[in-house]
Amino acid sequence: MLTIPSAAEQLFIQFSPAFTQPTFQRILPLAIGAIVAAGRRTVTAVLWTMRSAVDGHCSTYHRVFSRASWSLWPLGRVLAGAILHSIPAEEPILVPIDDTTAQHRGKHVYGKGCHHDAVRSAHKHIVYRWGHRWIVLAISVKFPFTSRRWALPVLCALYRPEELSLAENRRHKTAPHLARQLMAVMIHWFPQRKFVFLGDGGYASHELAMFCYRHGRHATLVSRYHADANLYAPPPKPTKKRTGRPRTKGRKLPKPGQLAARRKLIPATVSWYGGSQRKVKLTGDTGWWYKAGKGLVPVRWVFVHDVQGTHRDEYFYTTDISLSLQQITSWFTARWPIETTFQEVRAHLGFETPRQYVAKSVLRTAPCLLGLFSIICLIFSQHQRFHHIELRRTQWYVKTEPTFSDVIATVRRLFWQETIFAKASDHNGFDKLPSKLRNMLLDYLSQAA
Repeated sequence: MLTIPSAAEQLFIQFSPAFTQPTFQRILPLAIGAIVAAGRRTVTAVLWTMRSAVDGHCSTYHRVFSRASWSLWPLGRVLAGAILHSIPAEEPILVPIDDTTAQHRGKHVYGKGCHHDAVRSAHKHIVYRWGHRWIVLAISVKFPFTSRRWALPVLCALYRPEELSLAENRRHKTAPHLARQLMAVMIHWFPQRKFVFLGDGGYASHELAMFCYRHGRHATLVSRYHADANLYAPPPKPTKKRTGRPRTKGRKLPKPGQLAARRKLIPATVSWYGGSQRKVKLTGDTGWWYKAGKGLVPVRWVFVHDVQGTHRDEYFYTTDISLSLQQITSWFTARWPIETTFQEVRAHLGFETPRQYVAKSVLRTAPCLLGLFSIICLIFSQHQRFHHIELRRTQWYVKTEPTFSDVIATVRRLFWQETIFAKASDHNGFDKLPSKLRNMLLDYLSQAA
């Protein structure tokens, strides 16, 4: 067995019951290899990096994703529990939800479709890409070594094109439907915690609002809203004199855009993107959001005007009508770290580089790479509690706190030194090198790609 650094040993032990012993002996080198490898994260590239520390034929490692019997759900539960362990029980859990498109070419790739690419698109220019659309649920964490929040992915689901759902004789599920299922799983796993789900415009749906309203003790939704949303007063109470079907909604209320145009805005300071503070002007109100056949949902909306003028005017809403306008705005801007996470997993973990096309491999590889981002952050957080971390600095770029490139470089150094070289150098040849040369080799191997 491989020697695991103490900062990672406990976490890997918690993952082991999800696998059989032979599968765990294969998945462990693959996980370590995916951390220390640079560039593409194909199974072949990972095995090439770990070639002196792996046993068995290479085909047995490929079959871990394509044929082996194991599930992602136990892994997600262990990972979510490890993250929530560092958050106080009385504190609401901020849970950003968003989707990202991973480009994959090939005629026979399972689940591939043509999807809107939010990264390359603008308001007046829409870009589409062929690949996989992943619905990702993350947990927002405030680590002690940084001033801004980090979004750690724990669950994700593949959006299947409607043609594929019909071919597989399954009910087609939209992105909000998949997000609702992931939200329900989190509430089921941790019923004692209160979750605040943060969604962008694609998840500002009546379906998700109704779900969080029905589970108000456990969940709150904060998302974008529309200036022309139809809001109503609650339905009047039925009287004895009135006959016929009772009314489903009350009188129609002014649209949010109409109220914001004629109201005086209130100056306020809120938490903004990147963990900074921002001066804005706010106004808002409450109402009942109605959709035919779906019922009424009480919501509280807020109109946000950026005083500095760098951001366009926005409308947000929440299913918790007791929240203040400042709190709604601050919570919505806390969803931005998930966009940073998507950028980091592409730049440093090769999110789009695997080339699997079999259904099982496709459904397992991308979630594992997203979860690997969270695992690396947890290992670094555990390691820095007992060790001083020296940030990489240059004369032209001075860092005040670590970024993910520093985090993955530190974790890579741990595994190179305590796992790979410990396995390959039975005669302690690496330890016999001069200390300056040894540190130079470790620094070069651990640099973020």
